[in-house]
Amino acid sequence: MAGSRLATAGIVNPEGTPDVKLDRYGAIAGLALVSAVALTGCATDKAPAASGDSKSDCATGQISASGSTAQKSAVAEWTTAYGQKCGANVTYDAQGSGQGIKDFTAGKVAFAGSDSSLKPEEQTAADARCKTGKAIHLPLVAGPIAIVYNIKGVDKLTLTPTVIAQIFAGKLTKWNDPAIAAANSGVTLPATTITTFHRSKDSGTTDNLAKFLGAAASADWTFGAGKAWKAPGGQGAPDSAGIVSAVNGTDGAVSYVDNPDAKKNNLKAASIDFGSGPVAITDASVGKAVAAAEKTGSGDDIKLSLKYDLKDAGAYPLALVTYEITCAKGLPADQAKVVKGFLGWVASDEGQAKLSPIGYSPIPAEVLTDVRKSIAAIS
Repeated sequence: MAGSRLATAGIVNPEGTPDVKLDRYGAIAGLALVSAVALTGCATDKAPAASGDSKSDCATGQISASGSTAQKSAVAEWTTAYGQKCGANVTYDAQGSGQGIKDFTAGKVAFAGSDSSLKPEEQTAADARCKTGKAIHLPLVAGPIAIVYNIKGVDKLTLTPTVIAQIFAGKLTKWNDPAIAAANSGVTLPATTITTFHRSKDSGTTDNLAKFLGAAASADWTFGAGKAWKAPGGQGAPDSAGIVSAVNGTDGAVSYVDNPDAKKNNLKAASIDFGSGPVAITDASVGKAVAAAEKTGSGDDIKLSLKYDLKDAGAYPLALVTYEITCAKGLPADQAKVVKGFLGWVASDEGQAKLSPIGYSPIPAEVLTDVRKSIAAIS
């Protein structure tokens, strides 16, 4: 029984009750401990406590999930670690948010990963799948978007939202343009031609970059948002791997990728001055932007609307939040047990700690508190 294993290890149990260690005076305490184990039984579907204790009982079993490619690496870390810790088998098919939502509403998977919240018609279909409950959004990973560059001799670069918009709109063509130099005092910028690269296939990263530019640099970004690239000029690459290859192979290149791709491939990322000084991608800067997001869900449904035009000092709002979408109630019992256990561990301190080393950012504590409560209520 998981409860008894945890107790003998001297670990706080899922309800937050301190473990009792036996000593030479502990006969009575030992009796109490045995009674506590008997009461808690061998339950395997408990979520981590609100404090984020990751040592709660494991859930065993098997579930399938599908969806967002933006969180693919994060989910791979989570499923591997949770499988080793608990023996559960959680598989994730990264075929994109749209396919994940379709799979979930069709009852093919226990949860879907999505880099955007459900549209009204999608919410209706997802709620119908859940039957006795509602489909809920659980934000569990923040994915900063890096503006990456390759300029020979330049190891430090600062850009502003206006300059980024002008670069991708084709209004700035040389790296030593006065508009760029103004944000880079003390940096020698060459007269190298700017070569922009964008995703040639529909991309959630493209959509989030366009939303950011539309909010933070509306005078220069007049192309709207959407998963398809709409600005003129530039060169296209079908996926992140193509962008990485193009940037690495071109002096003067600039593009945008999810930060895990930038980190994994050692690409240089620009700091961005959103209005209160240059800000680099860090857990603190991304977390500050996520914490400032507007909460648009209700009850156990936690949807966030990032403020792309946020100018708070030290915040990096060029990011996306990816969700796990599942049923608050209505999943088959065997699926609900594993979903609750797995996502509960993902929301724990231990699960969130898997994100930073691979380029993601953990969800800030202010948001995680509500997420953990929502997961604990899954039934």
